[in-house]
Amino acid sequence: QVQLVESGGGLVQPGGSLRLSCVASGSRFSLYAMGWYRQGLGNQRELVAAITTVGSANYADSVKGRFTISRDNAKNTVYLQMNSLKPEDTALYYCNAGDFYGGTYFPRSSWGQGTQVTVSS
Repeated sequence: QVQLVESGGGLVQPGGSLRLSCVASGSRFSLYAMGWYRQGLGNQRELVAAITTVGSANYADSVKGRFTISRDNAKNTVYLQMNSLKPEDTALYYCNAGDFYGGTYFPRSSWGQGTQVTVSS
């Protein structure tokens, strides 16, 4: 089971930007697909973006064109660049190591503590 530590969250005004980082502990990081999830207060955890082992990415419709997921296998790190942030993006953001099966991303690792993103004017 991979261990994950998220960071980079904070308070930002609408229209602002933030970059989240997730550092994974494990010797096989490059073999995992990675995903970013978020959970707003009172809401269910949802998949925001996922990236394959070779860098192919997909996104939730709500963040397409605004968020970019990337990975640096040499640093065991996955990033989420968030631009044009909206109040609706306010949530606790988590990363997870997993895989794709039948075109669907499945989280496999345990959940970390997440990093809070708050978008407010």
